[in-house]
Amino acid sequence: MLTHRSIRPMLLLAQMPQARHGPSQLKPPALHVKSWLSSKQGPEETGRQGQPQGPGLRTRLLVTALFGAGLGGVWLAMRAEKEQQQQQRRTEALRQASVGQGDFSLLDHCGRARCKADFRGQWVLMYFGFTHCPDICPDELEKLVQVVQQLEAEPGLPPVQPIFITVDPERDDVAAMARYVRDFHPRLLGLTGSAEQVAQVSHSYRVYYSAGPKDEDQDYIVDHSIAIYLLNPDGLFTDYYGRARSAEQIADSVRHHMAAFRSVLHGSGH
Repeated sequence: MLTHRSIRPMLLLAQMPQARHGPSQLKPPALHVKSWLSSKQGPEETGRQGQPQGPGLRTRLLVTALFGAGLGGVWLAMRAEKEQQQQQRRTEALRQASVGQGDFSLLDHCGRARCKADFRGQWVLMYFGFTHCPDICPDELEKLVQVVQQLEAEPGLPPVQPIFITVDPERDDVAAMARYVRDFHPRLLGLTGSAEQVAQVSHSYRVYYSAGPKDEDQDYIVDHSIAIYLLNPDGLFTDYYGRARSAEQIADSVRHHMAAFRSVLHGSGH
């Protein structure tokens, strides 16, 4: 038989809230669960306080790369414009120097009369030297020919006429020039003339030359200026290149001059 003392604790136990011991007390409310799941599965990352952290690392790297590329492009454009302005100032200064003004009258290595007007409409690379030159003239002519060959290999560029003008008319007659130029390039044109004609064209292009003393074999060396001249299709002196310039550098300069010449033609509507 149950006593009063044993029944009272049982009644007290029966009257306590069952929710405190039920399984629902072991998991968070449904609202909290939904919020927690959405924070894990949503498209945006959230911080500890639920605030968005902004773009991810990949986005920031992409923005930085695009910004850097933009700055690089601006720098390259500014450098190209500066180089173009420098080239334009150089070209204008060379034109004001009055180099290559006037006409000339010479004979080519086939014996035909030639004047400056014969080369209008062509780009010309021209070198002054002499056939008995032991080393410098052959080296410079070989470099000139390399430039011509590099430009010939680019079908979009106009042909360049190579010309060799002697500063030793006493020995470099038509036959001597014909023998000499055939060893370099099939289109290399040798020009010679009388002492007066050679002096006139050399003075026009500011070329210095002076024959040295003769030895017992009547041989001598001619001291002369060393430069390759560039003439544009209008026959105007456009640039010159000394011994320090390589064939690649000269070819690159000629390309730039050709591009500038085309832009002027297109701008004037020709």
